[in-house]
Amino acid sequence: MMDAGNLLIGQTGGPTAVINASLAGLIAEAHSQPQIKQIYGMRQGIEGLLKHQWTDLTQLPAETLNMLAQTPAAALGSSRYKAAEADYERMLAVCRVEDVRYMALIGGNGTMALCQHIADFAAAQGDDLRVIGVPKTIDNDLTMTDHTPGYGSAARFLAWATRDTGLDLESMVTFDDVLILEALGRHTGWLAAASALAKGDRDEAPHLVYVPEFTFDEAQFLDDVRRIHSRLGRIFIVIGEGIRDHNGTFIGGYNAPVDALGRVLYSAAPGAAAYLADRVREALHLQVRFIRPSLIGRDFSACVSDVDRREAWQVGQAAVDALAQGETGCMITLERISDQPYQIETGRVPLSAVAGSEKLLPPEFFDPSESMITSAFLQYASPLMGEPLPPMVRL
Repeated sequence: MMDAGNLLIGQTGGPTAVINASLAGLIAEAHSQPQIKQIYGMRQGIEGLLKHQWTDLTQLPAETLNMLAQTPAAALGSSRYKAAEADYERMLAVCRVEDVRYMALIGGNGTMALCQHIADFAAAQGDDLRVIGVPKTIDNDLTMTDHTPGYGSAARFLAWATRDTGLDLESMVTFDDVLILEALGRHTGWLAAASALAKGDRDEAPHLVYVPEFTFDEAQFLDDVRRIHSRLGRIFIVIGEGIRDHNGTFIGGYNAPVDALGRVLYSAAPGAAAYLADRVREALHLQVRFIRPSLIGRDFSACVSDVDRREAWQVGQAAVDALAQGETGCMITLERISDQPYQIETGRVPLSAVAGSEKLLPPEFFDPSESMITSAFLQYASPLMGEPLPPMVRL
């Protein structure tokens, strides 16, 4: 058995609709581990760790934990603070003061790199702090795991929103011509692709999907819009926010500012959907609307996937189990055992295999010639959305 000590938990990066289920799973499992004495939560991620702004989570009752698991966004508060080299000594010093022997950070790519750095720094200092990464990202771009908690619920939202808004466009076909929906996804098209998961036939929304993994050709785009609109009298298009031209320039991201991590701030730019709506109006003289759901789909608890919430809790539990067994410097994974019936189990991989890498949408999941997902993606992603969407009818 490991030496007794306290557990410190943090949430970093963008929230999700189920990130608190991982937090609840961590807390619940920590109660069953005799070597974990107190459970603390850092406020606003690493910034709270550095400032010693913590919340005691030890005495939360089971009823509160169950409600926490159903609460969207980061209950502890999150952060995108980029740690400097001098910060790591401060992190260890604060943890020593509070007898923190175990640390779990819930997050995405940046968080896993941070976890690895903390674990490596602690080991180099001869400190027995154990650090583990708990996966979370709606972008589904963490490597070495089948998928990430947060993605299934965001995918469910986009599929549902696309289907229903597609019916709206179909209803208003004598007035509206084109609707462009911009999905989150800086470098990957996992979310944009999910918009087609509720598509029943080729005439249902979406009619075209564009993802960052494939170069965006504006001339071809306009030809595709013209072709489909001439057949249906309407067209529903989904684009990933990070689509780029042949020069690698983000569509609609021209002159956009960047965040602390050097990433384009799409929220402060006109965006790809707005830009393309203008181009369609100018070139094709069609009536166009565009939608940027943005953070709505990231935290929308009414569309949570039951599978996603359950798995978010499981990775939290698995993280505490790993820490109790002496693991450090690793990330919890979800490993698919079968598709029919859908089954997963948790695993562990070294953070060194995850940090600094990004999982792109595989070529077999998307057909660029049709700008549409394939049956392979449908088989992969459908189980992650949970319960089937309510049926619809046409008169």
